[in-house]
Amino acid sequence: MFRPHRFLPAIAAACAAALLLTSCGGAESGNVASAAGADAGDPVAGGTLRTIQMGEPRSLDPAALSNTWAHQPVLGNALYGTLMINNLDTLDIEYKMATDFATTDGGATFDLVLRPGLTFTDGTPLDAAAVKFNWDRLRDPALGSTAIRQAAQVASSEVVDPTTLRIALAAPNPHFPQGMLTTSMNWIASPAALQKGAAEFDREPVGAGPFSLENWVRGDSIDLVKNPDFWDAPKPYLDKLTVRTVADNSQRFNMISTGGADLSLEASWGTLAKADAAGIPAEVVPAGGGQIMIMNSARAPFDDVRARRALSLAADLDALNSVVFNGEGEIPETLFPEGSPYFADIPLATSDKETAQQLFDELAAEGKPVSFTFMSYPTQETKAAAESLQAQLGAFDNVEVKVEVVDYAAATARAGSRDFDMVISSAITQDPDYALWTAFHGDSPGNFSGLDDPELNDALDAGRVAEGADERKAAYETAQKRLVDLVPGIWYTKAAPAVVYSENVHGVRMFTLGSPMPEEMWMTN
Repeated sequence: MFRPHRFLPAIAAACAAALLLTSCGGAESGNVASAAGADAGDPVAGGTLRTIQMGEPRSLDPAALSNTWAHQPVLGNALYGTLMINNLDTLDIEYKMATDFATTDGGATFDLVLRPGLTFTDGTPLDAAAVKFNWDRLRDPALGSTAIRQAAQVASSEVVDPTTLRIALAAPNPHFPQGMLTTSMNWIASPAALQKGAAEFDREPVGAGPFSLENWVRGDSIDLVKNPDFWDAPKPYLDKLTVRTVADNSQRFNMISTGGADLSLEASWGTLAKADAAGIPAEVVPAGGGQIMIMNSARAPFDDVRARRALSLAADLDALNSVVFNGEGEIPETLFPEGSPYFADIPLATSDKETAQQLFDELAAEGKPVSFTFMSYPTQETKAAAESLQAQLGAFDNVEVKVEVVDYAAATARAGSRDFDMVISSAITQDPDYALWTAFHGDSPGNFSGLDDPELNDALDAGRVAEGADERKAAYETAQKRLVDLVPGIWYTKAAPAVVYSENVHGVRMFTLGSPMPEEMWMTN
C-alpha cells in the first residue's frame, strides 16, 4: 500500500499536546516547513505561483469559504491572513495576527489579543471590533456559513480595548481554538467592505492578508497580487498568486506533472501514489478518523438503526478502495490510529453479508424496504464511491440505491439542512474534540447524521472538559464504542489532506487540516 514519501509529523504527539487548557505562542512553525525547501537557501522574492483548488467559491466573503484542504484554504489565507495557526508536531497554537487566545477558567471564556496597528487594505483598522463583527455574523444561520459549527459556541463577545476581544462560550470548551482554525473564523474581513453588500464585496474583497484581489473570472481563475503593506514584511515573497478550480483528480495531476500548475491541493490517495512514482514532491497531514458515507438518521430509511447496520455489514471496503483509489487508499480500521493517546482496539466496521441480507429482509417484511438516494459531490472520487456502493448493494434483495450528483454549493446547503439520505462527510481527528463533537453531538449544527444519543453526548461533553489524560481517554473510548453501536455511516477511507507541487516551489507550510500559507512560499527558476 502506498505511503507518501513526505509525511508531516505524526499525530500521537499532537493529540497528547492537545490536553493543555491554555494556548501557547510561538513565532514560527519550523516543523511544517517543506522538506523540498530545506536545501534551497534563503527565500527569493518575485514570481507567480499557479495554484489549484478543488472547490469553486460562491463568494469571496470569508463566510463562504472553508479552511480545509478540499475547499479554499490558499485563497482564504491569501486574502485575509491568519489570526493563528497550529504546529503540526504538537498542535500548540502559534500566533500570527493575534498574539494570544487563552483561557484561565477552563474554557468558559477566552481573551483574543491582536497585534497593534493592523490595518485592512482599505486603510480601516483590523481591531477587536472588526473581529467581533466578523464572528457575530458567522453565528447567523441565514448566512449559510460552514463556520457556524464553531461560531455557534460563542454565546457573547465584548470589546475590552482596541486589541482585545473577550468571548464567553455557551458551554466550556478549553479546546475551542483548535476547532476555530479549520473555519473562516480565522479570516477577518473589513466590516466596512462587507457592509457594502455581497456583489460589491466580490468585486473588491478587503482583508489584511498577504495578497489582494486583482481579477476574478468565475469558472476560470482568481488572480491576486502582493499586498505591499502586509504586516509580516518582507513576506509574501511572491509577486502574484493565481488560483484555479479543478475538480477532476487526473486533470490536477496532469497540470502539475506537465508544468501547467505549480501547486495543487490534493485529496486522492491514487494521485499521491502517482506523484510519488513520478518523484513529484508532496506533503500529507496525518490524521485519525476519515471520510464517512453518512446516513441521515433523522428520516427513513436510516431512522432505523437496523438499516444503517445492514449497509455497514454489506459494504465491501476493500473492493470500494480498489474501485475508487486503485487500491492505494487507507481504510480506517479504528477511530484513532495506534500510537494515539486515544487509540482503542474497537473496529469501526465488520463485513457480514449474510447478516446484512437478514436485516434487509426483516425490514422489508415490516413494510420498510431500504430505498435511498446517495447524494454525491461532483468529483471523480465521490461519484466513484457512490456508484461502487450502489453496485455492491445491487447484489442484495430488498435494497435500492439511486445516485444523485449535486454541485458543491447545493450539496453543502442540503447537508447542513439534513435534506439527504446519504452523503459523504468526515470526522477527521487531530484534537478529537472538534471533529467528534461537531460531527456527532446532538447539539451540534454540524451533526449531519442527525444522531442525538444521550450516552454519546455525555461522553463527548466529558472528553471536552476533562482535565486529566486518563479521564479524557476514558471518555473517548466510551464515545468510540457508542459510535460503533449507532452506526452513523460507513467509514470508508482515511483522509489525505495534502498538496503536491513542483520542485521549484519552496516554503510549503501547512497547518490544521491541510491549509497552506501562501506568504511562506517562494520560487526558484
